[in-house]
Amino acid sequence: MSLHLPRPVKAALLAFWDLFTSASPLLFAGAGLIWLAYWWLDPMPPKHLTLVTGPEQSAYAEMGEQYAKLLRQQGITVDLVKTEGSADNLRKLQAGEADAGFVQGGSASVPQDEDAEELLTLGNLFVEPIWLFYRSSAATAISETGHLNSLNQLATLRLNAGTAGSGVPPLMDTLMDMHRMDPKKASLSHLEQTPATIQLLQGKLDAVVFASAPQAPMVQMLLQTPGIRLMDFPQNEAYARRLPFITPVTLPRGVVDLARNVPSQDVHLIATTTSMLVREGLHPGLRQLLAQAAMQTHGQSGWFNRAREFPNASHSEFALAPEAERTLKNGIPTLQRYIPFTLANLVERMWLALGIIIAVLLPLGKIAPPLYAYRVRSRVFRWYGQLRDIESRFAASPGSAADLLNELAEIESKVEKVILPLSYADELYALRNHIGLVRQRLTTA
Repeated sequence: MSLHLPRPVKAALLAFWDLFTSASPLLFAGAGLIWLAYWWLDPMPPKHLTLVTGPEQSAYAEMGEQYAKLLRQQGITVDLVKTEGSADNLRKLQAGEADAGFVQGGSASVPQDEDAEELLTLGNLFVEPIWLFYRSSAATAISETGHLNSLNQLATLRLNAGTAGSGVPPLMDTLMDMHRMDPKKASLSHLEQTPATIQLLQGKLDAVVFASAPQAPMVQMLLQTPGIRLMDFPQNEAYARRLPFITPVTLPRGVVDLARNVPSQDVHLIATTTSMLVREGLHPGLRQLLAQAAMQTHGQSGWFNRAREFPNASHSEFALAPEAERTLKNGIPTLQRYIPFTLANLVERMWLALGIIIAVLLPLGKIAPPLYAYRVRSRVFRWYGQLRDIESRFAASPGSAADLLNELAEIESKVEKVILPLSYADELYALRNHIGLVRQRLTTA
């Protein structure tokens, strides 16, 4: 059963089909270029990220939870991997076992394989002081005041010089070498933070060294534990001049507890700067999200910095990722403030490609109007071939006029059913006039 449509509907559908077929080369070319740009730019980031942090209850582990929470809001699942510390994080990143991680300044000197993954930084996140806690009872035998202020005074003490796999052991070796101390003659151990702290409180260790952010639970606890003191580094400026990755910082008097005046005086410390490193092959969208999370997590004021001082890109040991550079300069992109990250990222990464595609397609667009005109007019012009054929046969055989008139009548009935846009109606009426001229010639012969 055939469907009979009103003539205006047929005209509208036919006009649409003409437009579509005429523009189809442009449409197919555009679709192909967009697909190619999408494949090349890969605008949609993966939904999973592996982040190496640090030991249990460390500042790195705490911050990893904050990053995971922020990225979860954008639909990204973060797999947090506990590690031994900064040096272990760097090795895992170089081996391609993780996508991102926290790494202390000075860790770039860790040996790496020729096939190691290239790394980028998302900026410096915070300063990480070297916390050297010691038992006041052990210090009394060394100093009349019971206060230690030089690494040379640690030569006879039982010292836990950082967790194996963290950045502290190589740093302590460097510092002890600068003090002309032989680490092999010292009583050193490399326990994890929790066991080392327990042994310090039990009197089995005399001192422990941490490199951690102030908010680390172990640091907070030891700063307020009676009988445990924090070593002052009065030569912290000298360390910074000798070691480029060292920053001199001061723990202000009373910053831990104003009511109890803890600490009772300013304490000079040395600190390394912790950065967020990522694999060069990590999707740019994920690098952008991590850079934004860094701004939200580390932009507040702290014990050793003012608000918005971090993150920053000063004195970086690794190349700064372009996404981090844009984030540090411009903050969160405008689109992401109003639409979901996935859609905003798609638009941000594709808009330039779309502009180029449009520039390429504009010249091609000039062929669509001629194609449209040819397609519409061809419905008229194809009948002229049959008219010429009738005239040729009539000239060869004038006696066949009756049969030719019948053919002409069939042609005219078909032409009456031809649908053309109004702008081409003159072509149709001209054809009808020419059919009349041929009929007149056949009938007057």
